Amino acid sequence: MLVDPFVGALIAPLRAELAGLGFELVDLRVVGTLQRPILQLRVDRPDSRPGQGVTADDCAGISRSLERFLESTAMVGPRYVLEVSSPGIERPLRWPEHWRRFVGRRARVRAAALGGRREVEIAGVPDDEHVTVRLHDGAEVTLALAQIQEATLTADWGEHRKR
Repeated sequence: MLVDPFVGALIAPLRAELAGLGFELVDLRVVGTLQRPILQLRVDRPDSRPGQGVTADDCAGISRSLERFLESTAMVGPRYVLEVSSPGIERPLRWPEHWRRFVGRRARVRAAALGGRREVEIAGVPDDEHVTVRLHDGAEVTLALAQIQEATLTADWGEHRKR
């Protein structure tokens, strides 16, 4: 995925800090203004399953820990807003480990090589730079992760109704 340089500089330290807390960074977006950036983090447990993910209490604890971390490292100015939430059912797919974890699941992927946004099945992850997806007609296409503009899992509502 294409990443803004400011966001890129935050990703590795935030991923490391979250890993130390027992969570993983699913997505990071920086919105707002340069004077008052809003950091929107979506986090999950590395071993989560539907209905067994991040709670509101987890988000509050993570937020407190990350505020201390961000203030101690001066990675963002003093006037930032931190928003921490769970990724939701249709969670983003950003890094190779996310794609590997969800092989066999369906995703909505936006990439020029697919002609825009398409629903696909994640068929495999041959290396840390590529993902292979299966189209509706059964054809498989290997995409460079760096060229994927957006990707999210699609909800399997039949699976959620079973609970």
